[in-house]
Amino acid sequence: MELSTNTSHTDPWTALSKFTPARIALGRTGVSIPFKENLSFKMAHAFARDAVFAKMDKDLLIDGLRSLQQPFLWLHSTAMDRGQYLQRPDMGRRLNNDSITAIKVYTGPYDVCINIADGLSATAINHHAIPLLQLLLPALISSGFSVAPFCIIEEGRVAISDETGQLLNTRLSIILIGERPGLSSPDSLGVYLTFHPEVGNTDANRNCISNIGSNGLSYQAATDKLIYLTKESIRLRLSGVMLKDLSALLNN
Repeated sequence: MELSTNTSHTDPWTALSKFTPARIALGRTGVSIPFKENLSFKMAHAFARDAVFAKMDKDLLIDGLRSLQQPFLWLHSTAMDRGQYLQRPDMGRRLNNDSITAIKVYTGPYDVCINIADGLSATAINHHAIPLLQLLLPALISSGFSVAPFCIIEEGRVAISDETGQLLNTRLSIILIGERPGLSSPDSLGVYLTFHPEVGNTDANRNCISNIGSNGLSYQAATDKLIYLTKESIRLRLSGVMLKDLSALLNN
């Protein structure tokens, strides 16, 4: 009797794979996924791990920020290193003493404070922060908003924008931050917006625009949403669950 060979079979769901970056319709070889897909998964996992431990490219960011002709501060949270940052989320939400001293020199008032933090993917910041700011900053200024010096924060989490905004005396705080990397997107950028920033705010007080990047929301679309939310937040004097993004209705 002739034994069947262990050949590769095409998954019947292959047509659906063009609609999502998720790992579906991988096919099979015998009872296992194809060797190529196995290697692809391991590579994606390696990219995600690398993103978590990556560093912000200081020279790249400084050059990009200088081209925007906007003053900036290079700050640090109370988390001394990446290990402490991952084990103590609370330490990534507050500035260290040197940063507090540095930021107090620039106390406003201002309308908007823009923060840039590595978060869980400095790779996202290195890839997307400057291209987004090249659209966002002119749009804010042309809309009549005063912008505080940028705050670039190492080992920072979302809530650290409450402290920077409070110290700078801004009406609104925006933070660009690297999102938790996934197997299909190790460099996804998130943006959070908080009206009346102050230490102790919860995530219910914030609006989020996520998955900004080459495989997600475009820089222009993200900028348009941010400008809309900024205007509405300051007009209504609120943000978070009470502030709804109705921009799509205005375009219909």
